[in-house]
Amino acid sequence: MRNLFLLFAMIFICEFAFSQNPSKYKAEREKTHNLVHTKLKVDFNFKDQTMNGEEWVTAKPHFYPSDKFTLDAKSMLIHEVSLNNKKLNYNYDDHELIIELPKKYNRNEEFIIYIKYTAQPEKIKNKETKSFSADKGLYFVNPTGFDKNKPTQVWTQGATEANSCWLPTIDAPNQKTSQEIYITVPDKFVTLSNGLLEKQTKNSDGTRTDYWNFKQKHAPYLFFMGVGEYEIIKDTYKNIPIEYYVEKQYAPYAKDIFGNTPEMLAFFSKITGIEYPWSKYSQIVGRDFVTGAMENTTAVIHSEAAYQTPGQLIDENVQETVIAHEAFHHWFGDLVTAESWSNIAVNESFGNYSEYLWLEHKYGKDIADAHLFENIKAYKNGQNQDKNLVRFYYDSKDDVFDAVSYNKGGAILHMLRKYLGDEAFYAGIHKYLKDNQYKTGEVHQLRLAFEEISGKDLNWFFNQWFYGKGHPDLDISYDYNKLRKTVTVNVYQTQDTEFQFPLAIDIFEKNGTVNRHHVFANRRETSFTFPYVTQPKLVQINADGVLLCTLNENKVLSDYIFQLKNAKNYEHKREALLEVAKQQQYDNKAFNAIADALNAPFYKIRKLALEHINLINKNAKKRVIERIKEMANNDPKTLVQAAAVETLGKLTDPLLKPIFEKALNSKSFAVMGKALVAMYYIDKPLAVKKSKELPLEVKNIIATPLTRIYLEENDESELIFIAGNVVTGMYLSQDKATQSLYKKAYDKIAESNNTEAIQNLVNDIVVKGKQYQQYGFNNVGISLMRSMVQTQKNKDNKNEVKNIAIIKDAMARLLQ
Repeated sequence: MRNLFLLFAMIFICEFAFSQNPSKYKAEREKTHNLVHTKLKVDFNFKDQTMNGEEWVTAKPHFYPSDKFTLDAKSMLIHEVSLNNKKLNYNYDDHELIIELPKKYNRNEEFIIYIKYTAQPEKIKNKETKSFSADKGLYFVNPTGFDKNKPTQVWTQGATEANSCWLPTIDAPNQKTSQEIYITVPDKFVTLSNGLLEKQTKNSDGTRTDYWNFKQKHAPYLFFMGVGEYEIIKDTYKNIPIEYYVEKQYAPYAKDIFGNTPEMLAFFSKITGIEYPWSKYSQIVGRDFVTGAMENTTAVIHSEAAYQTPGQLIDENVQETVIAHEAFHHWFGDLVTAESWSNIAVNESFGNYSEYLWLEHKYGKDIADAHLFENIKAYKNGQNQDKNLVRFYYDSKDDVFDAVSYNKGGAILHMLRKYLGDEAFYAGIHKYLKDNQYKTGEVHQLRLAFEEISGKDLNWFFNQWFYGKGHPDLDISYDYNKLRKTVTVNVYQTQDTEFQFPLAIDIFEKNGTVNRHHVFANRRETSFTFPYVTQPKLVQINADGVLLCTLNENKVLSDYIFQLKNAKNYEHKREALLEVAKQQQYDNKAFNAIADALNAPFYKIRKLALEHINLINKNAKKRVIERIKEMANNDPKTLVQAAAVETLGKLTDPLLKPIFEKALNSKSFAVMGKALVAMYYIDKPLAVKKSKELPLEVKNIIATPLTRIYLEENDESELIFIAGNVVTGMYLSQDKATQSLYKKAYDKIAESNNTEAIQNLVNDIVVKGKQYQQYGFNNVGISLMRSMVQTQKNKDNKNEVKNIAIIKDAMARLLQ
């Protein structure tokens, strides 16, 4: 699962997270019975948002004979429970269905229980708090068609244990079952589920029944149903069908968004040594989906973030790493599943690291390293230092789906790969997958697989990284002995728990020689001495960027200038550029170093240089400005072009108008958005005119620069448009300037007379509040709307009564 903490919770939860409260040991679910097969027949009542279901569940005792059979079944109406057409007695408490079997069955005897029921996802309540639950399992989107701007859809989301909201099952990750589903829907809809669509039957009442058959075994949380009006774009990998379910307007771009999927499956098959093990691979986009994406076996669902147009894709396919992440889960997560949520690292750490592996394979090491850096940065910025990767103590199952299980876990696998070497690493994951396929796994099994392949003892590595918390915080100092021509690097660990780790150290000498030394630190304070021929210009610690750590070094400007020019790793170049940029206003060498970085081979360094170069006293910097003009017109990366336009825009120079005019016609929405803002400060009427001419779908994509313009123009007529983007800007952006801009927009709308803008804003708050309820955003939404009510009262607006009524109605809808 690509949890929204990579898309949402890393921004939001880091602000509102509660500290870890290890109240009770969380064991693997005890197996009293094993699921064998699940057969379902379902249809939907869209008006009531319920589902009628019939189920035939085949099971058998795990070991001990038993005459009771317990299934998870949340807030359902149970109409009948029978075996061999004979009704059975049962007890049901809205959470567990305890069935009395007619005799004691032993572990070799299978039985088939029939259950007729109604699923009521809108009535799901938390077992402990008795309040309505955010985890509904089954979600209806615009079920009555009231919202003309949103399609009617149905989709499911099973992780962690929510599929028992729509089918009685043993809802635990250590169960495996095959499945059949008959889905009856209005004929205008298409359906998607796990496995192959083997039959479609048109019914006399205008409905159609689709029969989906999944013959292999997987965990119940991976069951999936999707329903809606979609175009299905066909693709293939070898003889395996690949499908992309998208709304009609995105059909022309489906292969531009998802088209690398066949290559991903080929790449992951190659590195794991296990050919893609399933019968098909489909991907669907669900409106209002509650997380980033979900790896339902053969039927992946993505959030609306996947939808992109050519004007966005020319800049970057922002969904590509998510697509890779979910694809790799079909090995780590679906083929071999974490036996418990405590061991989710064997799913999600590999899902996260697959993003690095794919980027490295497809685009090269620089892009992969930059992605790894951003992941580690998000981990370090959160409240994560006191959390083990394998966590047997947590309050809620959702707690383990965080930046430790994902980001830190991916970084740990990167360290393990570099320690073992590629051949041993890939052989180890092959063994783990092969030994446990169609079963479950835990981190100990992963360790044993790597140990058997490599011959190395890895207890030390797994104990500190998988079963421990935190990471090394290192104070670094140097001692030079000019007589002996040696440099001693002193490494001191300041964190509470002592780590041991391999470390790469580069020695850059004055004669241009670079020597890399690989050492191993196994004490809190360790020193390493290296010879040199000529006085070192720089000593680079963690030179390959592999070790997950924090470094504290005493470097001066000349060190950082040298590092910016000569370091090989993205993280070190980025660090140096930011440090040098701090002194460029007062030091010409620093400015020239930033200017030189405009020519860096890697586009992210060029872009970073543009974002931090100081062009004050522009007349003395004409040469650099000419270079930036060239970048705005011709850089091979449109994101760099956009950054160059933004940098030039800060000069407010009318002579630059031709560059901005050209940029306004760019195919890149990033370039166009920056050009509108740049043009606004030299020709306001033209910029405003251009912004008003844009189609709404384009305006929504470049909402942030337009919001900036409209707020500065004090354009009340555009508040209606701005309102639809406020919540996303305030809470989903990682950029503080963007957050501040939309907070300003929120304040302006909250105090305005513009009833339609207020309606748009509170509607979006309600949608986001329900969509992200599991992250506590419903409470944030209520707080935002209460504040709006108070602001309206204080402003004494002419539409005050109507506006407050609209806000209070939205609050009631969010509280439902």
